[in-house]
Amino acid sequence: MRTSDLSGPWTLNGPPGSLAATVPGCVHTDLLAVGKIVDPFLGENEKAVDWVGRANWVYSRDIAWEGPRPDRIDLVFDGLDTVADIDVAGVVLGSTRNMHRGYRFDVTELVGATSSPLHVRFTSAYAEAARLQAQLGERPNAYPEPFNFVRKMACSFGWDWGPTLVTAGIWRGVRLEGWNVARLSEVKPLLTYADGRGHLDLTVRVERLAQGRSLRMRVLLDDRELFDGAWTETLTLDVDNVQPWHPRGYGEPSLYGLTVVLLDGDDELDRWERRTGFRSVHIDETDGQFVFHVNGEPVFVKGVNWIPDDIFPARMTRERYALRLGQAAAAGANMIRVWGGGIYESRDFYEVCDELGLLVWQDFLFACACYPEEEPLYSEVVAEARENVVRLAAHPSLVAWNGNNENLWLHGADNWAARPGGELSWGETYYLKTLPDIVSETDPSRPYMAGSPWSGSWEHEPNDVDHGTFHSWDVWNREDYLNYRNSAPRFVAEFGWQAPPAWRTLREAVIDDPMRPDSPGVLHHQKAIDGNGKLARGLDAHFPAPRSTEAWHYLTQLNQVRAVRTGIAHWRSHWPHTAGTIVWQLNDLWPVISWSAIDGAGRYKPLYFELAALYAPRTITIQPRDGGLVVALMNDHAEPWTGVAHIARLDRSGGARGVLEVPFSVNPRANTLIPIPSELSNPRVGVADGGSGLGLTAGLNGPRVGVADGGSGLGLSAGLNGPRVGAADGGSGLGLTAGLNGPRVGVADGGSGLGLTAGAGDLRGGLADTAKLSGGGGVRSGFADGEIASDASSGTADGGGPSDVLLARAGGVRDLWFFEDFDLGDPGLRMSVAAVDGGLDVTVEAAGVARDVLLQADRIHPLATVDRGFVTLLPGESTVFQVRCPVALDPALIEAPWVLTDLSTVLRE
Repeated sequence: MRTSDLSGPWTLNGPPGSLAATVPGCVHTDLLAVGKIVDPFLGENEKAVDWVGRANWVYSRDIAWEGPRPDRIDLVFDGLDTVADIDVAGVVLGSTRNMHRGYRFDVTELVGATSSPLHVRFTSAYAEAARLQAQLGERPNAYPEPFNFVRKMACSFGWDWGPTLVTAGIWRGVRLEGWNVARLSEVKPLLTYADGRGHLDLTVRVERLAQGRSLRMRVLLDDRELFDGAWTETLTLDVDNVQPWHPRGYGEPSLYGLTVVLLDGDDELDRWERRTGFRSVHIDETDGQFVFHVNGEPVFVKGVNWIPDDIFPARMTRERYALRLGQAAAAGANMIRVWGGGIYESRDFYEVCDELGLLVWQDFLFACACYPEEEPLYSEVVAEARENVVRLAAHPSLVAWNGNNENLWLHGADNWAARPGGELSWGETYYLKTLPDIVSETDPSRPYMAGSPWSGSWEHEPNDVDHGTFHSWDVWNREDYLNYRNSAPRFVAEFGWQAPPAWRTLREAVIDDPMRPDSPGVLHHQKAIDGNGKLARGLDAHFPAPRSTEAWHYLTQLNQVRAVRTGIAHWRSHWPHTAGTIVWQLNDLWPVISWSAIDGAGRYKPLYFELAALYAPRTITIQPRDGGLVVALMNDHAEPWTGVAHIARLDRSGGARGVLEVPFSVNPRANTLIPIPSELSNPRVGVADGGSGLGLTAGLNGPRVGVADGGSGLGLSAGLNGPRVGAADGGSGLGLTAGLNGPRVGVADGGSGLGLTAGAGDLRGGLADTAKLSGGGGVRSGFADGEIASDASSGTADGGGPSDVLLARAGGVRDLWFFEDFDLGDPGLRMSVAAVDGGLDVTVEAAGVARDVLLQADRIHPLATVDRGFVTLLPGESTVFQVRCPVALDPALIEAPWVLTDLSTVLRE
């Protein structure tokens, strides 16, 4: 097999005339490159380029075959977007109607040593959709564009986070292939692992120029020969001495080079090579649950939803995939869901996931609409599905096929049957018959689910909280984020909360002056229905109305963090009942107000750093349960987690009202809940007249422990043979050990202050590893805001109140619970800046409670980054923001407005 790459310079003809073009690419990128259209990401320019998607275009170049002439020459397109007619030397080769397929044409008689003209003539996808809509009848759709009538990336027609930029072009590779005798037309390896060995089911199909010729086949794994003999279409092999491929956090993602060689005697005819791995996967759906098992082990899914990373997907490179997927992995994700309104991604995407140990859930490409089941679309769907199931079979990261996004649910929930065209076919046959049949016949090694959400059958409403996958969108659309806590679904496949992109990303895209939340350019970059209204109502539930665009930007980003934190922390604490969360969404494909953690310019929103904490292997959260509060210790690790949990109630100055120490042991891949006594967890709590201390000890069978003789605090027996903790004889103070293996530190006899030491710990992701108490090491600095109902108002004038904070810490991570959303008190922040190699280290210390301190590095320089998002500091704590940039930064810029701020300062502006 010899190939001649046809990528590179082409000519594009259309309404602007003839111009230079590049393949792979699309009309929009070619027009941008020669200045024929304005940047559609800037301002409201998207409207000015609408005509591009409604025009017809022709790509052309000359082709020839150089060198010895083979018996057969094929013209191969890996992707054509979308409606195209192809001709060589005036001879029509064929027509295409599907962006998600590859195409091959025999051009042996048309291509020689002298050049022949090749034309690819694209008809507007709008015209094709209108033709089929007239032929097949109107169908209900969640959006106003006709994406459900053409097999094309649906979100190029716009979405509630994306622009309407309907592309056309040769979007993937194109080449000439010359071959003799026979070629490999299909190689499909299904690799599994069980009983300590790998298993390979290999299908090898060939295309021959003449029947009856004996062919030979070799199969190699790395340098080990598994087979050498006469070609056979199917081959089953047990493979010893291989290690299984594991997802992130469960072992190494072991990969092996698999090679299939087709020979005519000793002459090599064709070769297929992939890096692949052995693993087994199934989904346990017993009694409504939805638990992924990989290599026999249940996996708590810590996922992110993936949309195309560029509205012009031809611009994607392996390096960009590696960057974005590496960012997902660094945020603790172990699963990527490829959403059904996008594309089947390139080989590069799945290979990077293979290498990183990222599980991939792949939607078939149906989203938010009724899809006709009649011809000519039915045959396109079948061909597209078969081709991509085979194409992706070698990737161990791919662990599930999903029939559609939200169509089974919305058909009933949005009453599509009552809308025009609702009585016609709508896709149910695809999801419940056609696609599962293709998967079971073509790739039985992977599970198939009919849709997301889906309860497993029509016995239950598709989006049933107690069965299968669940999409949580009442929260955000209609409800406050605290309502995430009202249920524990079996698996949360979508949920999220909007926020604007980084300040500079928004400012670079919006030319309004002044720029306001409701100015035209900002609203143009908000595609969700009533999106800014929902942002405003979300803020109203927790904060005063922002007084400036800068405050709106800060508070909406903070609300996104709090919302997603509320959901993930709550649901993760219910493992294994709730078996996973897949946040909507990881990425954006243009600068926009959306649900993403990484914005359209590739800048991190604060949410990104919060995900790193929420998806950490070991983490801690304070959660409401049964009218009280509990500390949930969550151990997604192969080893037990043991230590002492330290729970304290602090006043706003850092003084302790009470403390509880509880030895704990959490099994591998398990959670443990520690109840917080009501004396600590009530919004208002105090001690009897004359006292101000509370000493608590945890321990089943433990002694009754309280303040010493002469005190008037509270004694409590609680937990697991824990040590006695309390104030010194005659005192009213508190001794608290903060951190594993830390020394016990208490107040002096008769004192009433608080001494704290912080246990060492380091949480990657730059979120929460540097908050410090005097004399201590790093601890996690996060929060878990919420309210708990209490009819009691115990205590004296000296008692605690809703301005207090609960602190829970174990093993170097911590959580904070505030009874109020905010406090207007001055946190007394002090800042110092040190120039270091590659940027600045900004040290921030708090005299009081400093909630949600944020440094926005992009306000300093477009290329500047910072290593953390919102950080909450208790009195005496400090943190270091590491600002990095490829150019030198002026330390004085840190003091510019809005570069470094905190919640109370924003609310007091």
